[in-house]
Amino acid sequence: MVFRIKPTGKTTKIKKHIHTFKRYQCTNFKRVRPSWRKPHGIDSKLRKRFKGTPKQPKIGYGTDKRHRHICPDGFKHFLIHNVKELEPLMMNSKTYAAVIASNVSSLKRKSIVTRAQELGVRVVNKNARLRATDA
Repeated sequence: MVFRIKPTGKTTKIKKHIHTFKRYQCTNFKRVRPSWRKPHGIDSKLRKRFKGTPKQPKIGYGTDKRHRHICPDGFKHFLIHNVKELEPLMMNSKTYAAVIASNVSSLKRKSIVTRAQELGVRVVNKNARLRATDA
Protein backbone atom coordinates (compact mmCIF):
# COMPACT_ATOMS: atom_id res chain seq x y z
CA MET A 1 0.00 0.00 0.00
CA VAL A 2 1.61 3.24 -1.16
CA PHE A 3 0.20 6.47 0.20
CA ARG A 4 1.59 9.96 0.48
CA ILE A 5 2.11 11.34 3.99
CA LYS A 6 1.18 15.01 4.20
CA PRO A 7 2.07 17.51 6.93
CA THR A 8 -0.61 18.59 9.41
CA GLY A 9 -0.75 22.28 8.64
CA LYS A 10 1.40 23.52 5.81
CA THR A 11 1.38 27.30 6.00
CA THR A 12 3.51 29.77 4.13
CA LYS A 13 6.51 31.04 6.04
CA ILE A 14 6.45 34.81 6.47
CA LYS A 15 9.89 36.29 5.88
CA LYS A 16 10.34 39.35 8.06
CA HIS A 17 13.71 40.24 6.55
CA ILE A 18 14.96 38.92 3.23
CA HIS A 19 18.17 41.00 3.09
CA THR A 20 21.30 39.16 4.24
CA PHE A 21 23.31 40.92 6.91
CA LYS A 22 26.81 41.64 5.64
CA ARG A 23 29.93 42.32 7.63
CA TYR A 24 30.78 46.00 8.03
CA GLN A 25 33.24 47.28 5.38
CA CYS A 26 33.13 44.04 3.38
CA THR A 27 32.45 46.14 0.28
CA ASN A 28 35.54 48.29 0.92
CA PHE A 29 38.15 45.57 1.42
CA LYS A 30 38.53 42.22 -0.33
CA ARG A 31 40.16 40.69 2.77
CA VAL A 32 36.99 41.34 4.82
CA ARG A 33 34.59 38.49 4.03
CA PRO A 34 30.84 39.25 3.80
CA SER A 35 29.79 36.74 6.50
CA TRP A 36 28.37 38.60 9.49
CA ARG A 37 30.59 39.46 12.45
CA LYS A 38 29.49 41.64 15.33
CA PRO A 39 31.47 44.89 15.52
CA HIS A 40 33.43 45.25 18.78
CA GLY A 41 35.52 48.40 18.26
CA ILE A 42 35.28 51.15 20.89
CA ASP A 43 34.67 53.84 18.27
CA SER A 44 32.69 51.72 15.80
CA LYS A 45 29.83 53.68 14.26
CA LEU A 46 27.98 50.47 13.43
CA ARG A 47 28.19 49.17 17.02
CA LYS A 48 26.85 52.50 18.29
CA ARG A 49 24.05 52.29 15.68
CA PHE A 50 24.63 55.69 14.10
CA LYS A 51 22.18 56.95 11.50
CA GLY A 52 23.06 55.80 7.98
CA THR A 53 24.85 52.62 9.03
CA PRO A 54 23.63 49.18 7.90
CA LYS A 55 21.11 47.23 9.97
CA GLN A 56 22.35 44.64 12.45
CA PRO A 57 20.78 41.26 13.24
CA LYS A 58 18.36 41.40 16.17
CA ILE A 59 16.12 38.90 17.94
CA GLY A 60 13.06 40.49 16.33
CA TYR A 61 14.09 39.31 12.86
CA GLY A 62 13.68 35.65 13.91
CA THR A 63 11.03 33.30 12.56
CA ASP A 64 7.97 32.78 14.75
CA LYS A 65 7.65 29.56 16.75
CA ARG A 66 5.08 27.88 14.49
CA HIS A 67 7.32 28.06 11.42
CA ARG A 68 10.74 27.62 13.01
CA HIS A 69 12.78 24.62 11.70
CA ILE A 70 10.05 23.72 9.18
CA CYS A 71 11.46 22.82 5.76
CA PRO A 72 9.78 23.77 2.45
CA ASP A 73 8.11 20.34 2.27
CA GLY A 74 6.16 21.21 5.45
CA PHE A 75 7.95 18.78 7.79
CA LYS A 76 10.61 19.11 10.46
CA HIS A 77 13.53 16.86 9.55
CA PHE A 78 14.84 14.21 11.96
CA LEU A 79 18.19 12.48 11.35
CA ILE A 80 18.06 8.66 11.34
CA HIS A 81 21.05 6.32 11.78
CA ASN A 82 19.28 2.98 12.32
CA VAL A 83 15.86 1.29 12.22
CA LYS A 84 15.28 1.75 15.96
CA GLU A 85 15.35 5.55 15.64
CA LEU A 86 12.24 5.41 13.43
CA GLU A 87 9.99 4.32 16.33
CA PRO A 88 9.42 7.79 17.90
CA LEU A 89 8.52 9.21 14.47
CA MET A 90 5.57 6.82 14.18
CA MET A 91 3.51 8.96 16.58
CA ASN A 92 4.66 12.24 14.98
CA SER A 93 4.52 11.27 11.31
CA LYS A 94 2.49 14.38 10.41
CA THR A 95 5.09 16.72 11.93
CA TYR A 96 8.46 15.03 11.39
CA ALA A 97 10.05 13.42 8.34
CA ALA A 98 13.05 11.08 8.53
CA VAL A 99 16.36 11.93 6.89
CA ILE A 100 18.78 9.01 6.61
CA ALA A 101 22.30 10.02 7.67
CA SER A 102 25.00 10.11 5.00
CA ASN A 103 27.21 7.53 6.72
CA VAL A 104 24.54 4.78 6.65
CA SER A 105 25.32 1.92 4.25
CA SER A 106 23.05 1.05 1.33
CA LEU A 107 22.06 -2.27 2.92
CA LYS A 108 20.86 -0.58 6.13
CA ARG A 109 19.20 2.17 4.08
CA LYS A 110 17.05 -0.41 2.36
CA SER A 111 15.86 -1.83 5.69
CA ILE A 112 15.20 1.68 7.07
CA VAL A 113 13.09 2.62 4.02
CA THR A 114 11.00 -0.57 4.19
CA ARG A 115 10.41 -0.16 7.94
CA ALA A 116 9.44 3.50 7.43
CA GLN A 117 6.82 2.45 4.88
CA GLU A 118 5.39 -0.04 7.38
CA LEU A 119 5.22 2.63 10.10
CA GLY A 120 3.86 5.32 7.77
CA VAL A 121 6.84 7.65 8.19
CA ARG A 122 7.99 9.85 5.33
CA VAL A 123 11.68 9.52 4.35
CA VAL A 124 13.07 12.57 2.58
CA ASN A 125 16.11 10.95 0.95
CA LYS A 126 14.77 7.43 0.42
CA ASN A 127 16.27 7.06 -3.08
CA ALA A 128 19.80 8.06 -2.08
CA ARG A 129 22.37 5.31 -2.68
CA LEU A 130 19.70 2.83 -3.81
CA ARG A 131 19.67 1.55 -7.38
CA ALA A 132 16.44 1.10 -9.31
CA THR A 133 16.73 -2.67 -8.85
CA ASP A 134 17.09 -2.34 -5.05
CA ALA A 135 14.15 -0.01 -4.47
